[in-house]
Amino acid sequence: MTGPHRPNRERVVLAQRRGARRVRTRVEVAEQTEIGEAMIGGLIRAQLGLALRLSLVTVLVLCSLPLLFRIGAIGSFVIVGIRLPWLLLGVVVYPLLYAVGRLYVRLAEHNEQDFLELADE
Repeated sequence: MTGPHRPNRERVVLAQRRGARRVRTRVEVAEQTEIGEAMIGGLIRAQLGLALRLSLVTVLVLCSLPLLFRIGAIGSFVIVGIRLPWLLLGVVVYPLLYAVGRLYVRLAEHNEQDFLELADE
């Protein structure tokens, strides 16, 4: 008498499952293995590089204003009773800083999205 027919056992290896790579990569990041540390280090370097580049551009623009004001006609130009240097420093600089901040946030989020896509592969 034979018992009920049992299906053959099949060994499932983590790499054979769909999504296994995603799980393994997230585990490597969470457990801070060498690969996870390298991935996080890459994200940190990307964010630092972005911050330094935007800071450099901002500093160059702001530091060029005094040089611009030294030019005779520009430094003494008057708009609505206010000299142009004061108008630029008191009004125009703030929207510029806001725009640089918004750009940084957008690009930093893009870097993070790229990191997540890499981790999900």
